[in-house]
Amino acid sequence: MQQQQNVISPNNLKRKLTLSGIETKSSIQVIDRMMSLLNVLAANAEPISLKQLAAQTKLHPSSAHRILGVMVEKGVAERVEHGNYQLGIRLLELGDLVKARLNVRQVALPFMQKLCDGLGETINLSLRQGDEIVYVERVSAGKAMMRVVQVVGARAPLHITAVGKIFLSQDGMDGCKNYAQRSGMKRFTEHTITTAEKLVQEADKAGRNGFALDKEEAEKGVCCIGAGIRDSAGKIIAGLSVSAPADRIKFTWADKVKEAAGEISHALGYRG
Repeated sequence: MQQQQNVISPNNLKRKLTLSGIETKSSIQVIDRMMSLLNVLAANAEPISLKQLAAQTKLHPSSAHRILGVMVEKGVAERVEHGNYQLGIRLLELGDLVKARLNVRQVALPFMQKLCDGLGETINLSLRQGDEIVYVERVSAGKAMMRVVQVVGARAPLHITAVGKIFLSQDGMDGCKNYAQRSGMKRFTEHTITTAEKLVQEADKAGRNGFALDKEEAEKGVCCIGAGIRDSAGKIIAGLSVSAPADRIKFTWADKVKEAAGEISHALGYRG
């Protein structure tokens, strides 16, 4: 007896493909509606009713209620008193994971390259470790006859660098004075700041202007412009700077450095 084979006719195949397309379209539509509900929940500081959610997302109340039920079950939304809804705790957990996995070097590199292309000078990314900054990334321009290159991994005291002053601006007056006492503020060139009073002034100016300058304070013949990079909470976590020979640098570049630092901050979640 010959075994019967499962044969899919052209008409059956067409029907299966059509149904598959409908299912796929339907799934995408549900995700799109869920995102609309999430956006409305995010836009409202207080819990919001099903009626308001349906109206603002232009969904039928029954559809909104069904999708919200799944969102509540998965923890991305919460149903509170009087049948109102708000964002769920699961989003906070996911947000913390995203922040933890964001690598400031990876985020900053495209913006650093863009700034380097625009200015034609070396762009540095640095972090603070105690009373020093550490250079963690750089992008160098290849066309300049003389380049200022900060070695990745190199360190420098806060008071002799532009980015260091940015970090000190976040510490306030008392923080600057404590740093001055701890570090002793070693002199590196004739332009190095060596008094707490002057350091407080420079840090305050950096905080107000959003950028700081190093005018041959770390190395004779080399100047720098630095700006702070902020995380989602608004804290300065890194510094972006451009270094160039003193006879070539233009301090009007400060706006471009600030703009690039702002773009990196925005990419890291800062909305200030």
